[in-house]
Amino acid sequence: MGHVQDRWWKEVKDPVTDEVTKVKTSLYGQGLRYKVRYLGPSGVEKSKSFPDRQKKRADAFLIEVESTKLEGKYVDPKAGKRKFKTQAENWIKAQSPDAASREIIKSRLNSRIYPTFEDMPVGKIKPATIRDWLGALDDARLSENYKTVLFTIMSSVMDSAVEDKLIIENPCKAKTIKRPMSVSPDIVVWPEERVMDIEGAIDPRFAIACPLGAGGGLRQGEILGFSPDDVDEEGMVLRVQRQLRTIRGTLVFSPPKGGKKRVVPLASGVLTAITEHIKLFPPVEVTLPWKDPEGEPVTVRLLATGENGRLYTGDLFHKVVWMGAFREAGIKYRGRADGMHALRHFFASVLLAQGVSIKELAEYLGHSDPGFTLRTYTHLVPSSYERARLAINGVFGGSQDHGLEAA
Repeated sequence: MGHVQDRWWKEVKDPVTDEVTKVKTSLYGQGLRYKVRYLGPSGVEKSKSFPDRQKKRADAFLIEVESTKLEGKYVDPKAGKRKFKTQAENWIKAQSPDAASREIIKSRLNSRIYPTFEDMPVGKIKPATIRDWLGALDDARLSENYKTVLFTIMSSVMDSAVEDKLIIENPCKAKTIKRPMSVSPDIVVWPEERVMDIEGAIDPRFAIACPLGAGGGLRQGEILGFSPDDVDEEGMVLRVQRQLRTIRGTLVFSPPKGGKKRVVPLASGVLTAITEHIKLFPPVEVTLPWKDPEGEPVTVRLLATGENGRLYTGDLFHKVVWMGAFREAGIKYRGRADGMHALRHFFASVLLAQGVSIKELAEYLGHSDPGFTLRTYTHLVPSSYERARLAINGVFGGSQDHGLEAA
């Protein structure tokens, strides 16, 4: 059990009368008066000092320390002095093993979190601090989705501080904190004519992007990293095995998003498009590091490259090739609705219209969670009300005349 030491006074016992009296120490009037001395969970003595006239605070601190030790919630008061950035850099090490994902996290920390919290001790970050920061994000007019991402990072770093016993509670989880909520906008599905118009207007060297995206559901990086060697004509499937991406300014090959390779059904029309593209633009052998700029070199025959085998980063491809197709076709570019993901949305809408299940679609799109696929495309799932009515009428003998015929 700890105790509170009065550094200014000490008790002296008279050797004759055994009477105890208080006398001033040599430290009287110097420095902090009360020193709380206690043993930490590891058995090492700890202490914390308080000024004159704050004996009640010292007693309360000792009671709190002993209580948290009994509850297994003890946190060394000095531990909270660790700077937020130091804790965040340690937290990043346990995040995604994917180098590009870590780069994105670091970028978000640098742009919107470190300016407020970088040099702040984690123990000094209170709910009020979080509320002020969220208010600043609102003032910056950031999207709800981006604010949600930033808040998730912030809360995760503070969770790690709790786990490391630097702080007792995560201030992001206080009752007075209103967590930002992401919004999932309805997907805008292109009509078939728009797909054909863009395919006809895009640089011919990259025209294969439309069949691969709209006919195979490939992402931009997967299209740029696709090889004719990934085509299985016998099984009539595409093997999506890699993507082209940028890590610390260097182009690399890496597994598809989430490290999830997949197999996609190959339509005969898409196979024809690939075959015709190869006749016009033979595949180019490209050697790049695998997963990381320092990774092992890997050589792949790429289907879509620029003139003389030029490689495009995703950002450059979007600005020069993709948006260039809209300019060439005379079609107004509508931002998010006209990003390359529109090709995947078209692919998903066609499959759902033909009765492909959400579980199958999730596999073809490379989603690890079919629930995410359902939430994204739920408004595209054809209504089954009439099929349900007909099925129930088959049991209860109801009329078959009402409504539309079964699809």
